[in-house]
Amino acid sequence: MGNETTISFQLPPMPYYIATGLTEYTPGEQHPNRRNLGLFDLLWVTKGTLYMGEDEKEWTVTAGETLLLLPDRYHYSTKPCDSETAFYWIHFDFKGEWTEQEAGASSLPLTLRHAWDNPYLIQLPQYAAPPEFTLAERHLSQLLLYSNEQQRGVYWQEHQLFIELLGLLEDRRDRSNNDTPALRLASRTEAYIRQHYQTELTNSALAEALHFHPNYIVRCMKEIYHCSPMEYLHQYRMEQAKLLLVKTEWSISVIADKTGFRHAPYFSNCFKAYTGTSPLKYRKQFAP
Repeated sequence: MGNETTISFQLPPMPYYIATGLTEYTPGEQHPNRRNLGLFDLLWVTKGTLYMGEDEKEWTVTAGETLLLLPDRYHYSTKPCDSETAFYWIHFDFKGEWTEQEAGASSLPLTLRHAWDNPYLIQLPQYAAPPEFTLAERHLSQLLLYSNEQQRGVYWQEHQLFIELLGLLEDRRDRSNNDTPALRLASRTEAYIRQHYQTELTNSALAEALHFHPNYIVRCMKEIYHCSPMEYLHQYRMEQAKLLLVKTEWSISVIADKTGFRHAPYFSNCFKAYTGTSPLKYRKQFAP
């Protein structure tokens, strides 16, 4: 059935709303076949049953369920509707990177967030039964009303409703049961490092705070983030230093202290090794 697929959108940018419509079929009618639509097509079935396929996957989508059809695939009806069927459709675009992940596949690789990175990843189930479908239906009805109005007057309202619909579809997905012990501990380690990066942080301190053996913490971090806790700490300190160099007028010695380095010359050497330039030259790149 292909009902355990997750579509992940790396932000930024945000998915971009295009249009909404409402389609109704009588028994014997069916969804048209098409290939490479070029847009994401999010279907919300409100009545009856829609029989859909995408490449090798097939779904039976009933009232209260959703299906996300991907822009670069072949979509087709597997059989005509056998009852009166109605569904809203939302076309949206996404100019960034997106991935498709089947249930049971290895987790998406995690990396250190750089200074200006947005860390969020939208993860939408390709096929789902959102618990708050009634609320979603009200949003969809309002979007349909907006589609008949002058676009300049409703642009922001449309996009706000669209983003809220994605939130309804994503936020009710409980993925905590799918997290591995390594992922849970690596995430806890990452959070602790971010909270205490200004202090004298060591593997022993991490072990004491997280109540795990330091070797196990190192192993989990390498499995999930492909670096040791101390390597992650060093990179995170460098990223924070980059921000402070641009956002403040603080001296190099103050920034060194604020990012966990007790000696400015050592900080400067580490910064140059990390970025390829000295802290002062890095700052001057952003000077007016």
